[in-house]
Amino acid sequence: MVLSVRSVTLTRRIVTGPAVASTEYESLLGSQGRQHQLAQETHFVNHANTLELNAQLKQLVKAGSLNDARKLFDKMSQRDEVSWTNMISGYVNTLQASQALELFSTMWVQPELRLDPFVLSLALKACGLSVNLYYGEVLHGYSIKSGLINSVFVGSSLLDMYTKIGKIEQGCRVFDQMPVRNVVSWTAIITGLVHAGYHTDGLFYFSEMWRSKVECDAYAYAIALKACADSSALYHGKAIHTQAMKKGLNESSFVANSLSTMYNKCGKFDYGLHLFASMKTRDVVSWTTIITTYVQMGREKNAIEAFTRMRDSGVSPNEYTFAAVISGCANLARVEYGEQLHAHVLCLGLADYMSVANSIVTMYSKCSRLTSASMMFCGMSRKDIVSWSTIIAGYSQGGYGEKAFEYLSWMRKDGPKPNEYALASLLSVCGNMAMLDQGKQLHAHVLSVGLEHTSIIQSSLINMYSKCGSIKEASEIFYQIEQKDIVSWTAMINGYAEHGYSQEAISLFEKIPKAGMSPDSVTFVGILAACSHAGFVDLGFHYFKSMRSEYQIIPSKEHYGCVIDLLCRAGRLSDAEGMIRSMPFQQDDVVWSTLLRACRVHGDVDCGRRAAEEILKLHPTCAGTHITLANIYAAKGKWREAAEQRKILKSMGVIKEPGWSCIKVSDRVSAFVAGDQSHPQWREIYSVLKLLISNPETEIEELVSPSIDVED
Repeated sequence: MVLSVRSVTLTRRIVTGPAVASTEYESLLGSQGRQHQLAQETHFVNHANTLELNAQLKQLVKAGSLNDARKLFDKMSQRDEVSWTNMISGYVNTLQASQALELFSTMWVQPELRLDPFVLSLALKACGLSVNLYYGEVLHGYSIKSGLINSVFVGSSLLDMYTKIGKIEQGCRVFDQMPVRNVVSWTAIITGLVHAGYHTDGLFYFSEMWRSKVECDAYAYAIALKACADSSALYHGKAIHTQAMKKGLNESSFVANSLSTMYNKCGKFDYGLHLFASMKTRDVVSWTTIITTYVQMGREKNAIEAFTRMRDSGVSPNEYTFAAVISGCANLARVEYGEQLHAHVLCLGLADYMSVANSIVTMYSKCSRLTSASMMFCGMSRKDIVSWSTIIAGYSQGGYGEKAFEYLSWMRKDGPKPNEYALASLLSVCGNMAMLDQGKQLHAHVLSVGLEHTSIIQSSLINMYSKCGSIKEASEIFYQIEQKDIVSWTAMINGYAEHGYSQEAISLFEKIPKAGMSPDSVTFVGILAACSHAGFVDLGFHYFKSMRSEYQIIPSKEHYGCVIDLLCRAGRLSDAEGMIRSMPFQQDDVVWSTLLRACRVHGDVDCGRRAAEEILKLHPTCAGTHITLANIYAAKGKWREAAEQRKILKSMGVIKEPGWSCIKVSDRVSAFVAGDQSHPQWREIYSVLKLLISNPETEIEELVSPSIDVED
């Protein structure tokens, strides 16, 4: 009994035990379930928060608020692939490539994150922007191992990266190996080739794109037209224009602007103007293109008018617009317009842009405001080769050779390596100031830096040696040139003409067509001058007529001046006067002065009086004209008329500006003016002159005689 009771109790305990354990298990299970449920809810909340934060992050990036976006990104407790991609995309789109790559590197080592084609293409784009070839090649290797290389996004970004860095062959290789190509990849390879200067290859790929039935977008047409513009491929440009019209893309601003640029660069300015006139909408690129076109055509007034119309239309100009219109002011020498534009770009904060600053320096230089040009140049935060070449050319052309050489020394010390344009300007200074020693030193420098084969240097050396009287050295340089262009031919012809080697100049001119070239307007100035010095009137007229009949060159005022000088030297004063009155240009004092000097030589009083009257209409206080006319009267014994001219000159209180010359001796330039005693060695100089005068074979009394007025 007792046993049975105990067994029942034990049984109860055995039965009860599991019951209690079951209850505890169920309680524990319920607790874990609630924790799992809580974790799921927390994950859902975090996921929802991440989605919301990613949306905020995307909006900040899109608005350009990268600093705020980065602060939000750093505060996020959880970041997924979208978070990282948004932030990296923001840096890439704002050209902050180093920050983009730094963030991508951090993302790459996160084990829970997966790199997709889009974020990898962003990293490759950043490599192209920062010219980081090493990182780009690492990503290239990763894309191959991961299989992402087959993505059209990755492939397009990879070839774009290589072409931007300058590895054109690698870019083409990637493109050729791409299994799938879309309009982005085709446009990327064409863009890379065109921007690298491979215009023909770019057009070839565009043709292949067309044959592959890939639908070309406006940007593809625009970049192909750029290739045509840069290579002057007018025929291909017209064909692309036709296809763009068929597709209805010719009205796109990208295509329309590229078409206008293409026609302008191919010399078809009227086509470009017509396209601009037919544009329905004109953006800043359209206006800038047309302003630049007018400047290139020499129609600077139209360029300024177009700039005014642009402002009236509500389109805001950019730095390239200002650079173009300021260049127009420079060509017109309208410093008052240029100063207003300078003030305007200062207000807009555009004055420090390289293109604008360089155009302002050019404008002040061409307007003879060299102090302002120097102040602008020195105030530039950045200076490129154009900046240095511009300021050196400004001082060179202004006759300040010493200052130009100072800038060259400064450039060699702190600036970029001097290019052919800066050195050509200084060679021009040496020629104009007969500084042969400095010219030879520059020649040696040109040889040391390897610029002796550039066309502008070759012609500048010929000019320098010719003007310094070393015609032999000039001809040696000319005949050593393997590939002569018309500029070097012209330089040598002018050199021969200036030194009286008229027959050599004519002989050289006749060889130009045999060399497969045509003379330009400057060449004709040289050959007409040669004929004038030699007295070859008939031959000079033959060349003058051939300009229009054979070469379709309209004679300019300079050409008429050469022919007038030719007639004057030959004593055909009546013909010269007739040509002056009939030439299709406004008559100036230069041509009339040429005739007046000839009248003095040939003793033609009536013609001289008429020429003097025309000059005095233009410049009533011209002392040289009164003196020359007085000398003409005196030579013919008309003393009363001569005295009348001197009386008029005295009553006006006008003093003739004396002639002067300069010579360089022992690194010092000395200027000599008639009657001047400011030179420190003037006593010795006049002593030598007296010795020369005492020689009966020397007839140079006019050099020192105070009783005779000389014209020059």
